[in-house]
Amino acid sequence: MLADRLKTLAPSSTLAVQAKARELRRRGVDVISFGAGEPDFDTPERIKQAAIQAMRRGQTKYTEVGGVPELRAAVCAKFKRDNGLAYEPADVLVSCGAKHTLFNLAVAMLNPGDEVLVPSPFWVSYPEQTRLVGAVPVAVPTSETTGFDLDPERLRAAVTPRTKVIVLNSPNNPTGAVFSPASLAAVAKLALERDLFVVSDECYEALTFEGRHASIAALGPEIKARTLVVNTCSKAYAMTGWRIGFAAGPRELIAAMTDIQSQVTSNPSSIAQWAAVEALIGPQDEVAKMAGEFDRRRRLIVQGLNALPGVSCVMPRGAFYVFANVSRLFGRTWKTAGGTTTTLKSSLDVTAFLLEEARVAVVPGLDFGSDDHVRLSYATSDALITDGLARMAAALGRLA
Repeated sequence: MLADRLKTLAPSSTLAVQAKARELRRRGVDVISFGAGEPDFDTPERIKQAAIQAMRRGQTKYTEVGGVPELRAAVCAKFKRDNGLAYEPADVLVSCGAKHTLFNLAVAMLNPGDEVLVPSPFWVSYPEQTRLVGAVPVAVPTSETTGFDLDPERLRAAVTPRTKVIVLNSPNNPTGAVFSPASLAAVAKLALERDLFVVSDECYEALTFEGRHASIAALGPEIKARTLVVNTCSKAYAMTGWRIGFAAGPRELIAAMTDIQSQVTSNPSSIAQWAAVEALIGPQDEVAKMAGEFDRRRRLIVQGLNALPGVSCVMPRGAFYVFANVSRLFGRTWKTAGGTTTTLKSSLDVTAFLLEEARVAVVPGLDFGSDDHVRLSYATSDALITDGLARMAAALGRLA
């Protein structure tokens, strides 16, 4: 009954971990979750009030498919202010979250058999969306020794006659890596030489902790003309549930993506769009405040992880994730609640062990492209970070 394309589709491991943690809590089990991919802060009050006022004005009907003109203009102003990028409203599409934006792009651009280069570790949806349209994701490893920076030579070596797109994600989910200016310049050169298109997912832009965020599209008009810049209100403004993502890029591509969206969802929520206008053009003080808090938390959690036996973790430079290496735990054994002795052999095993023995939920690195790691989100309180690390230390001390 189901389409063949579903045979290779993997569900989101992040959402699965969150669901498992919620289920345990419903049963009365005290679980600390490091799985969440969203800020633990509330949406700023000024943004909520903008939504309320929009409803009172009667802004509750269908809008233009690609977003109200005021929001597309606000997106253009944001790109100019923060990235030095000049776009016009016709170059912008607003969608139901950045994930929706990216899927619009996949449908608009990729043919069956086209190859998409995805630096690894990667966000889990890049390869899955690529496969859903019959294209082929090609994982290109990065090295932990460089802080998971891009490896331009590996990317160059991975290009074939079927390569069409390179996906960049900086700051990165799951590693927290911020790609260096030199590596971005090398990728821009490669894209121009080999006639490749670049998708630059910059959803964690506001959470760049060392230096300023750099967009590959800002490196010159030639690379800008072959780049789709993707962003969202979700992370910077704690608006994950509002579902507003946006993209700017070549007008012909934006028009095609808008046509696709018109046949799938039509416009994003009218109310959320007016909230997003306020988010983008209003005072940005809350953004800096949240970023400062995440900056402090990343140091707390990295220090704690590196103190755990068998665990190591490089310092991320952005986002709100750490990608902890747990490969030195492989080969250790533990007894399950049922009395079975189990050997840790993978990130899935480590995840199961931590959930059962420490009542701590983390996300296995396997789905992100590295089975040696687990991902932890530090979008949670100091108290929960400290308690979670203590639970992990106690559980690891019981390994044989």
